[in-house]
Amino acid sequence: MTSSARPRLPLWLAIAGAVFIGALTAVQARVNGLLGARLEDGFVAAAISFGSGLVLMIVISLSLPEGRRGFRALRSGLRDRTVPRWMVLGGLAGALTVTTQGLTAAIIGVSLFTVGVIAGQALCGLLIDRVGFGPAGVVALSLGRIGGAALALAAVAVSLGGDALMRVPWWMLVMPFAAGVGIAWQQAVNGRLRAQVGTPLTATLVNFIGGTAVLLLAAIIAVLVMGPTQPWPTDPWLYLGGTMGVIYIFLSAAIVARTGVLLLGLGSVVGQILTSVVIDLLWPVPGAGSVWQAATMVVLALSSVIVAAVPWGRRARR
Repeated sequence: MTSSARPRLPLWLAIAGAVFIGALTAVQARVNGLLGARLEDGFVAAAISFGSGLVLMIVISLSLPEGRRGFRALRSGLRDRTVPRWMVLGGLAGALTVTTQGLTAAIIGVSLFTVGVIAGQALCGLLIDRVGFGPAGVVALSLGRIGGAALALAAVAVSLGGDALMRVPWWMLVMPFAAGVGIAWQQAVNGRLRAQVGTPLTATLVNFIGGTAVLLLAAIIAVLVMGPTQPWPTDPWLYLGGTMGVIYIFLSAAIVARTGVLLLGLGSVVGQILTSVVIDLLWPVPGAGSVWQAATMVVLALSSVIVAAVPWGRRARR
């Protein structure tokens, strides 16, 4: 498929938005990870994060005419079957992401969490763009795009150097990779839903409705199986993860048609790695890597976006 409208947003500004998305993702990972550690229950922490985001999105959607129009368009689209049911499932990937943050980020560190996400985003984004599942349509493979994905994966390889695999359980490395795959798929789905209903507000709201429903169920099961959480912390900033999620999901839905899924993912890689390295240097955790690993990851991540974004020839698109 091809996009029905030609976005006017400059590419450099869209990439800057992607970098900002990555920075917010890294900060959210630490916030949700610390909330999960304080509560000693990553599922409850994820439900709190998504639930607060849902409340904010409901208020915004009801307050703005664009939000109300988008919801009416969604309702009529689902009723008339012009909006496929699978387009409202993006929240499942968001639920996986915040759950992974709550279970792993406070232990393995934001940097190691981030590079796992990068691997999933790079591989899945390349595939999604190639088959044309995203709102930008079919984006032909090019040496630049393949090279950018390869450099992003090289950053992952660097992160696993030394004794990284010995410091943390294997599943804590697999879960961020799965979250990255989910994020790339979520960005494509949200972009297509935004094109259907005419606003990223509604696409964001749908994500939080679905994700909150899943996470509330998971949190209830977790409490029944493992018992009550520790007392909820009183630090207000530990409850800002949902607000950060609202911002970056909204931005993703708004700019993915301009960047494509892969370039959006690579741009967010830069923001994630730069921010996560700073966070881990200022606020280290037991599973964090060394300074040289962090510096090498930053160089590789920046290079991946430059290689993928620079027009090394005429950009092929069909």
